[in-house]
Amino acid sequence: MNRHLEWEGCFNTRDLGGLPAAGGRFTAPGAVVRTDAVERLTEKGWLQLWEYGVRTVVDLRNPDEHGADAAPRPPGLTTLALPLAPPQDGGAPADLWSTGIQGTPLHYPQLLAEFPQRTARVVRAVALAEPGGIAVHCVAGRDRTGLVSLLLLALAGVPAAAIAADYELSAERLPGLFAAVGEPDRQAELEAPLRRAGATAGAAVVAAVTSLDPVEHLRAGGLSDAEIQAARTRLTTGRLP
Repeated sequence: MNRHLEWEGCFNTRDLGGLPAAGGRFTAPGAVVRTDAVERLTEKGWLQLWEYGVRTVVDLRNPDEHGADAAPRPPGLTTLALPLAPPQDGGAPADLWSTGIQGTPLHYPQLLAEFPQRTARVVRAVALAEPGGIAVHCVAGRDRTGLVSLLLLALAGVPAAAIAADYELSAERLPGLFAAVGEPDRQAELEAPLRRAGATAGAAVVAAVTSLDPVEHLRAGGLSDAEIQAARTRLTTGRLP
């Protein structure tokens, strides 16, 4: 299946379905979409989102990152604001902010370990959402959205290499996003912390997945086993993509 979605106004949008999961299954097409900020969607873009079956939007940004919608959201669409980044004055370690949480996946293991409640509440939202698809987004749809996607895919039993490959697809889409918002291409800036660490984005994601037990992480964040199973069931299907 073609996982990239063309929603007018967004640039880094793809379905998390169609990936190999545990037990010979695949992640379910249409269940969860990762994207950049949906507030940039045009009227046509919102229609495309709605016709794709999305009924819930989960916004991972902090309140000061929110802007006005370019066009009205469809009536009946539920939007949940669940900021993922811990506030700097709320106990977040300084090195989480030295390069920016949105910059690289190098900080994923530390963030997962120290703030499980923040990622767990997003997974709870996925588990308990009304019928229909769920769109998860931050600003560029790369790193906070990438962290949530990593956790969801790991819960579904997607191999680490496939999760890393999904993360790396965003690099192909960001130049178009930067151009659309009138910013210079920031790829080199975003990759600088990885170069200093002698790592690649893919390797950092694989390391994060390898060190993660998604079920224990979600339990530590306050999810019940029933909620964990509901999220896993929503993410997987027994049919081929």
